[in-house]
Amino acid sequence: MNRANRFARALLCTVLLLAAPLVQAADPAIDAITQAVARPDVLRGQFTQEKQVSGFRNPLRSQGRFVVARQHGVIWTTLKPFPSEVVVTADRILSRQRDGSTRVELDARQQPAMRSVNAIMFALMSGDVQALSGPFNVTVSREGQGWRLQLTPKSAMLAKAFQSLTLQGDRYVRQVEIVEASKDRTLIQFNALSEAPAALSADEARRFE
Repeated sequence: MNRANRFARALLCTVLLLAAPLVQAADPAIDAITQAVARPDVLRGQFTQEKQVSGFRNPLRSQGRFVVARQHGVIWTTLKPFPSEVVVTADRILSRQRDGSTRVELDARQQPAMRSVNAIMFALMSGDVQALSGPFNVTVSREGQGWRLQLTPKSAMLAKAFQSLTLQGDRYVRQVEIVEASKDRTLIQFNALSEAPAALSADEARRFE
């Protein structure tokens, strides 16, 4: 799997969680988190990402901004160290480079397994309990006014990509740590989160096309 595909999988399991109502179940702790987390149609913000790759001493750092649109997908724009953009929808993942060129990195029509991953991530956004209860073991803890949620995959397919995902937040997801099956770790922190304006701009909508 090339770097773009690995990044795409990580992206699906992080940014889409930002606007997610998370999980709903009989567990009172999970119910409390579900009620606390915002459910905006559009969420914008900034991110810093630090990836520790096995065998390398220094982590890879990047930063940028993002847009999560519930009915469209995710625009993930890296500004530093090298400008680039990834657009995630239910059916495909596109990458745009500094020269303006666009490339389809993953197409669910050609890689059905990615459709399954996409479906799970969008289930997180829509609160589809049935879709979530099968693939993930969920552990919840409260930390002051915030919360911590750990997801570990049950399915062999997800376990091939991820060991665990740990989310921390309050009204929004503020931090996500992804531990891949390879033991590579990615820590992403989100800030400057905003629900306004509530609709996509013309430029944002065009980038999903």
